[in-house]
Amino acid sequence: MTSDRYQHISDSALLENFYSDKNNQWLGILLQRYTLLLFGVCMKYLKNEEEAKDSVQQVFLKAIAELQKYRVEYFKSWVYMVAKNHCLMKLRDRQGRSPAQLPEQTIGPEEDIESKENHLNKDRLLDAMTAALDELNKEQKQCVTLFYLEKKSYQEIVDNTGYTMMQVKSHIQNGKRNLKILMERTLTNK
Repeated sequence: MTSDRYQHISDSALLENFYSDKNNQWLGILLQRYTLLLFGVCMKYLKNEEEAKDSVQQVFLKAIAELQKYRVEYFKSWVYMVAKNHCLMKLRDRQGRSPAQLPEQTIGPEEDIESKENHLNKDRLLDAMTAALDELNKEQKQCVTLFYLEKKSYQEIVDNTGYTMMQVKSHIQNGKRNLKILMERTLTNK
């Protein structure tokens, strides 16, 4: 199987194929789609190309093992968090510190500190968004994820979910509003 032949198949359809026949080739196609994303995440945290490549392979193995045990609905956000957590654990092991602390040797000029603060703020926002997304009701979470994270059109969401066009638009609009409220609440409580 080559991924070009299957690029029209959605992530959720590939997962369903895997869950129905347990053929790891479906996961291979899925993981290949996100190799660059995972490599970018690993480079961001580890700042070492070889270590990042190794980590992507380790994330692949972990993903295959975990997906054998339980179902995942939103693969892209799930595998992103697996990679991020893997890198944070590596950093903690390497530094002997908590992942929230910046290693001293990476702090350079003031603009580097500002850049690192921006990355930390983006990470906090992403964590808050992930937590808030989990608090949405099933319909809103599904429609918001398909629209914003998987870049599906309204019509594709209608086709995938069985909701009417008006329901999809309503779930996205309400989900986006609720997501903003939940994120603000999460960020102000930290």
